[in-house]
Amino acid sequence: MKKSNPHRLNIESETERLRRVLVHTPDSGLGKVVPSKAQDWLFEDIVHLDTIRKDEYDYYTKLLLYFLDPSKIKGKLAVIDSPENNRNFYKPEHPDFFRSDNVVELQYLLAEILQEQSIREKLAASVCAIENCSYHTQKKLADLEPSLLAKVFITGSLADKTMLFPPIPNFIFTRDIGIVIKDHILLNKPAKKARIREALLTKYIFFNHPLFKAYHNNIIELADTHRHFLMPRDGEEKKVTLEGGDVMVVSKDHLLVGVSERTSIEAAQQVISILFEKGLMKKVSIIKIPRKRDYMHIDTIFTQVKKDVWVMLGTFSKKAIRQEKSDPIQRILDAPKKDETLRIVQFHKSDITRPVYIDSLEELLNDISVNDLKCKSKVRFIYSGNNNFPYDAREQWTDSCNLLALKDGVVLGYDRNDKTTEAFRQHGFSVVRVKDLINDIEQNSVSPESINDTLVLMPSAELSRARGGFHCMSMPLLRDDVLGL
Repeated sequence: MKKSNPHRLNIESETERLRRVLVHTPDSGLGKVVPSKAQDWLFEDIVHLDTIRKDEYDYYTKLLLYFLDPSKIKGKLAVIDSPENNRNFYKPEHPDFFRSDNVVELQYLLAEILQEQSIREKLAASVCAIENCSYHTQKKLADLEPSLLAKVFITGSLADKTMLFPPIPNFIFTRDIGIVIKDHILLNKPAKKARIREALLTKYIFFNHPLFKAYHNNIIELADTHRHFLMPRDGEEKKVTLEGGDVMVVSKDHLLVGVSERTSIEAAQQVISILFEKGLMKKVSIIKIPRKRDYMHIDTIFTQVKKDVWVMLGTFSKKAIRQEKSDPIQRILDAPKKDETLRIVQFHKSDITRPVYIDSLEELLNDISVNDLKCKSKVRFIYSGNNNFPYDAREQWTDSCNLLALKDGVVLGYDRNDKTTEAFRQHGFSVVRVKDLINDIEQNSVSPESINDTLVLMPSAELSRARGGFHCMSMPLLRDDVLGL
């Protein structure tokens, strides 16, 4: 296989072969989330750190390496998994860290830019200003060794367990810090105070790390609404907020932007204007979903499995599929209210004054597959919970629709979503547990190149408590180009 350029950025699809991705391994900050602050920090529950690392996320790291950078892991499992290794392979601050140019770790990048004293001092000052720390603390942080300082910025704690400020447990959801659109990077503007430090650290990484040096002029930052700081509190709708879970690059000419609990209309307006002005997109579809914690981002209600297959929540389909003998009372109570409906407006660069209104999510996704991606086969939809109540809502809550495509038709999802898994089987997909797949790849029984139309089940008892799937836990930096378009 031709070795890809470690400094190239390019995303023109959701499902072409993934070549480079930005991730963050669960850090000790996750183990400091307390019940009284969980919702302030955007968690529904507290998680068990050792389980989320060893029994769940470590499998994700291994599988990414087998697909994206096999030389880092092939033939080394016995050493990596040995008690003596003590998970050092997964720790960005440790000399035995897997350091990969293709499975790129945020904390490692942060530590590298902190090698420069001026950046250390500026970031220490900025973080301390955000967190209301003393000048003494600021000076103390600026004097720390870079890898330790990077860890402190993320976990909030010093090596002696002293907590200086809150952790940023959502840093594992790297999709939300930014999104690569072709060879540009769109940075987020977080809606919640808990994510402000994430945005600051991310900005410093993208503007200062050599990995992104060639793309400094391609970084897009959204501006705040004019005089937003004079608006009354009931005018918060005017704030410009955007998170990457609400942005999907579905083709080289078409971008989807969600307007949700986390992304505002004002942000969507700016994205349209900027992308059209830069000639990056020919059309942008705005998908307005209910401002509810249930949905959060558009990637919690649908993601793409392959060019002609999508997984989605049936609640937002044109005609929800129900059993013929379903209880009529259930149908009435389960019907969406007026303020819970979905609205789709598509803007075309050729004539921005004449938007196209699309009736349903299925109609939009079908149009993407047929007209943008030139699919000749019938477009198929796999529904959360197999569209059976109450499993559809239950499994959407645990991210049945939030899947990451490693290649066209090969996606990662949670093993707890049984009914959705059943729906995949009914649509002809193979289903394999990640532990078995890793063993098969290691034993050369299969190769990443030979795997097709497969749902890979990932352990999820603790990860699912954080309300984010593998689409959320990935920021793709490079995918193969879409051929034939």
